[in-house]
Amino acid sequence: MLLRRLPSTAVSVTTTALSRRRTSPYFFSTQPGLKFLNSLSFYPKLFLLSFSSTSQSSSEFTDFITEPASKRGPLKPGLYLVGTPIGNLEDITLRALRVLKSADVILSEDTRLSGKLLHYYSIKTPLLSYHKFNESQREQTVLKRLKRGEIIALISDAGMPGISDPGTELAKLCVDENILVIPIPGPSAFLTALSASGLSTDEFTFVGFLPRHAGSRKERLMASSSETTTQIFYVPPHKLCQFLEESSPIFGDSRRCVIARELTKIHEEFWRGTLGKAKEVFSTHQPKGEITLLIEGNANCTVETPSECQLENELRELISSGHSLSSAVKLVAQGTSMKKKMIYSLALRKFGKKSEAEDSN
Repeated sequence: MLLRRLPSTAVSVTTTALSRRRTSPYFFSTQPGLKFLNSLSFYPKLFLLSFSSTSQSSSEFTDFITEPASKRGPLKPGLYLVGTPIGNLEDITLRALRVLKSADVILSEDTRLSGKLLHYYSIKTPLLSYHKFNESQREQTVLKRLKRGEIIALISDAGMPGISDPGTELAKLCVDENILVIPIPGPSAFLTALSASGLSTDEFTFVGFLPRHAGSRKERLMASSSETTTQIFYVPPHKLCQFLEESSPIFGDSRRCVIARELTKIHEEFWRGTLGKAKEVFSTHQPKGEITLLIEGNANCTVETPSECQLENELRELISSGHSLSSAVKLVAQGTSMKKKMIYSLALRKFGKKSEAEDSN
């Protein structure tokens, strides 16, 4: 399986829409035998579910992770990137529990949410907040502790650190300083959705969150529409209609898509259909829960040649949104079989004088 990581655009996509919105962090069910911990954080929510009593479940794992370290070998000093559940409490690994219990400190995106997880498994390791608003201030302090030989674990609200969550920059710094970085694999929303989507898994492109700026969003969607690989996006529920309205004309109404929401949670759902049908269905109601949206790759070996009028409209829209003439030509060329030289010639003929006038101003 080949995982295609996007270059500069994907990096900006992943880092531009990480704002979080939180109200009440958890909801506890009063049903016997069931314990729900429902986080209202932005993406993805942490919904913790256990089908046994708290004492039974947590004691089993506590017994395991408190076995003598000699049976498994001591942990090496370094930065441990620990995956945590994206919804179901049972999805945490025994290795992750051992690392969290053995670490000197746990860097946490939200200490309130992480505290619930640690409490459930009777883990007493101290928490230190580490999120996008303070990571630049925390980095040097964390590096000093790592250089002293400490074991530091990093977790996000849910899923793997660094994947549309804080952690990437700290990992880079540690690599540059020759400090050991150890991944502790765990759940990932986009891989979970892909595996059950029914779309091709041989090759895929993880885009993540789209940029906030309309022009940048269109630029990213145009690039994705010409890809032959499955495209994977993170979409906030309140922006699903906007996403479908913007992507449908670019990908085409007939392109198949899968909308996966509330993954691993009690209301998990996979909606399958075309972008056109999705736009129709979800225009009347907004689904609840965080969404992973997948679009099938472009199966057409030959791309239809657009008319001069279509090319002119696309160029005009891009130039109006702030792109230079050459940048607009490059973007339009990515989505068509026409040679870039021909599109550039059309652009000069239609917009050349206007572009020159703007440059001089």
